[in-house]
Amino acid sequence: MVTNDATISQIKHQVVQEVCRLAWEGKLDEGRDQIPYQLIPGPQAQFRCCIYKEREIIRQRVRLAEGKSPTGNRSDNMVQVINAACEECPIASYIVTDNCRKCVGKACQNTCKFDAISMGPGRAYIDPNKCRECGMCAQACPYNAIAHLERPCKKACPADAITYDEYGICVIDESKCIRCGICIHNCPFGAIGTKASVVDVIHEIKAGKKVIAMLAPATEGQFGEGITMQSWRTALKKAGFADMVEVGLGGDMTAAAEAAEWAEAYKEGKKMTTSCCPAFVNMIYLHFPKLFKENMSTTVSPMCGVSRYLKKLDPYTVTVFVGPCIAKKSEINLYGIEGNADYVLTYGEIRSLMYAKGIELEPEEDSRQESSVFGKRFGNGGGVAAAVCQCFKEMGEDIQPEVMKCNGAAECKKALLLLQAGKLPADFVEGMVCEGGCVGGPSKNMTVAEAKKTRDAMIAKADGRGVLENLKAMGADQVPMHRGK
Repeated sequence: MVTNDATISQIKHQVVQEVCRLAWEGKLDEGRDQIPYQLIPGPQAQFRCCIYKEREIIRQRVRLAEGKSPTGNRSDNMVQVINAACEECPIASYIVTDNCRKCVGKACQNTCKFDAISMGPGRAYIDPNKCRECGMCAQACPYNAIAHLERPCKKACPADAITYDEYGICVIDESKCIRCGICIHNCPFGAIGTKASVVDVIHEIKAGKKVIAMLAPATEGQFGEGITMQSWRTALKKAGFADMVEVGLGGDMTAAAEAAEWAEAYKEGKKMTTSCCPAFVNMIYLHFPKLFKENMSTTVSPMCGVSRYLKKLDPYTVTVFVGPCIAKKSEINLYGIEGNADYVLTYGEIRSLMYAKGIELEPEEDSRQESSVFGKRFGNGGGVAAAVCQCFKEMGEDIQPEVMKCNGAAECKKALLLLQAGKLPADFVEGMVCEGGCVGGPSKNMTVAEAKKTRDAMIAKADGRGVLENLKAMGADQVPMHRGK
């Protein structure tokens, strides 16, 4: 998968893998300070202006890999700015290009209310210290000579949560940030990262605790043909995990609980939203608080459902969710949901944890199935609605609701605005902030299109068990599935 930040991802994974290696060996305390020098030996800089800046960026990335804020600031947000890397971005949002004719009319200068524009020897000049980024000069220029350099992170943010300080460093407004992680992979300087829990998970395993991995439904097809759920189970056990469970089972649990909730709401004429995408939940909670209280489903996510299921079997189990989602990291810290996962790791983080011990994923046939096809499809856009409607059939409910299936943050926001205004044409809203659903998450291994063929083929091999049938067979039909329980 070729991405805007392929080189950055390689550096990030090298850092996380080295931190994991030291944690496995019990040498992190004495070895962390040497990581910048190992990865950036010098004397020539590889990516930045000098090796000193490169080493500082690595040092801040090491802190992120340890689950700390990169500069020591106190913040609970899992999404963090790496200041040393952000300094490379241009400060000015509006600049004058070569199209400038230095015309006599001076429309740009006459339009500016902040005295930010002067006439240089060959073209107009915008003083970034005076410019207030109103954009009036760009609109006034008859030659379209003034370009708006909107930073990729700010442009990608669906919650308008990114601003800049007086030095041009990115600032994330935590009261707006929905923790989706979209900005992370849109920054071409790798200046935004996320805290990791790899060190904590390694310590739990080394302490001899029963640590069970919970693998996201989006996983099948992400790593190519032959890399099945059993491939993951085998590799994770080699790494020290006690076992692995499909979160597709949690998809079945969430679908059944949400179907019962939706059925009641449908009969009352009440419109509701899903609650399994944590970024969508964050969007509702922070930007549409009234809808959070009145219209959002109280059913917990598949991740939480499986964690509760495992902790019911053994209260001392340590649960670790693994998937392509960044917002899942916030889900376990926000809202105080009882029984949720103890830790969340992305695909890149779990593979770094395994690589540090020389463990690779290897092709293997699936030997057991823990979820229905509908649970497995939970990670696809429209998968939640399909699973809930399947549950209606299995419950004997004659309900055929109209569901607005939102693919991406923009569609989610539009649906919520309509719901808030009382103009939503559908009965229910399925919200997926990532385009394509969880399979399109920020820490995916392949694009939705690249993984589709393999994913479809792998899921097609699953048997046709029903959602409720599977829950009963797995003993998961009695697990409480609502917030606060």
